[in-house]
Amino acid sequence: MNTKIILDRFTTGKCEDILRDLYVDENVISHQTNRYINAVKRFEEIYGECDADIYSAPGRSEVCGNHTDHQHGRILAASINLDAIAVVTKTSDDLVRVVSDGYDEICIDIGKLENDIENEGSTQALITGVLAGAKRREYKIGGFKAYITSEVLIGAGLSSSAAFETLIGTIVSYMFNGGSLDAVTNAVIGQYAENVYFNKPCGLMDQMACSVGNLVYVDFDKPLDSAIEKIDFDLNRHGYSLCITDTKGSHADLTHEYAAIPEEMKAVAACFGKDALRGITLEDILSRIDELREKTNDRAVLRAIHFINEDSRVEKCVAALKKDDIDLFLENIKDSGNSSFKFLQNVYCSKDTDHQNVSLALAVSEALLSDNGVCRVHGGGFAGTIQAFVKDSAVRSYLEGMDRVFGNGACKVLKIRKYGGIKLIL
Repeated sequence: MNTKIILDRFTTGKCEDILRDLYVDENVISHQTNRYINAVKRFEEIYGECDADIYSAPGRSEVCGNHTDHQHGRILAASINLDAIAVVTKTSDDLVRVVSDGYDEICIDIGKLENDIENEGSTQALITGVLAGAKRREYKIGGFKAYITSEVLIGAGLSSSAAFETLIGTIVSYMFNGGSLDAVTNAVIGQYAENVYFNKPCGLMDQMACSVGNLVYVDFDKPLDSAIEKIDFDLNRHGYSLCITDTKGSHADLTHEYAAIPEEMKAVAACFGKDALRGITLEDILSRIDELREKTNDRAVLRAIHFINEDSRVEKCVAALKKDDIDLFLENIKDSGNSSFKFLQNVYCSKDTDHQNVSLALAVSEALLSDNGVCRVHGGGFAGTIQAFVKDSAVRSYLEGMDRVFGNGACKVLKIRKYGGIKLIL
């Protein structure tokens, strides 16, 4: 479709139903309409008027399974209505040209997709890695020009890089392979790009949630052959929103804190002759607790207990969602948050008890919410964000209360969207 026709469809309101379906929240439709109009105009400024397609890929939020994936555990994650979008036109040459908002054009020759160590950690590495990953799986690739803009918050635990990888993979799927690149394969290709080309040793959770859409359950018992299930659940129908608050805590010098969690869990597993905690029961821990305390430490034992209970809790959450039981689901989310605070102990740095942004955010949330929702630490922990499932009727007061403590715009009101990477049919 010609870019001028695309602009006309957005400016005359003909795409509003598409945007409602994609973004769920009526309050963001005007903003999203203007966002797409500006993206198409920016594309025309760079590449001129031409036929183009529009693609979208969401960020993700961890729902349950806090620090379980690295122990071959289970996770439940969700795609959200913050996304990266691309205006794209196919070209007849072998060059991929991409402009991301605020950055210079990246140009990649699809005949030269070798891993270049000088590009590690860059957007170019992610694009090249996705193209190479698709090619090595015998999917067709080709030249295109794209303008990309993203609202997935960087550094907020919403997986901006995974959304970007999913977006590029979705373009490759529809533009050159008739949409045949399935969501799971797209996620695997995204992980390959991040691991090999970007040089970040991430797991598969982020890419899977961004690519599959809605809520997704992943069992990492077999890391190379994970069990994956999309859970169709309409949180909006139950009158709840997902709120993410950036507590403005510093991530500096937290590498050791993050690394200590899998290290301590693996130390307990090693006492049982295993490389991970999956398969070890609470009864196993209790029967040898004196030995475990002596060989590891008390915090390691507590973290092992968290894993065992949290891994089981993911299954309880999934069962509740399948039964459409919102109350049971929220009860388990609350239990997940309590376990992370008490047993996993990833809400503040033990060497800096003066600064407890996440702990404070959880305390403030509980006071603000009362019976109107539940909250938990989000992602890695120690600093960064918390998550809350909030009744729609209480969202405004919750947002205002959290912003009053952590600054204007700290709290983002999100919805779980039902689509992963998608080509918009206008």
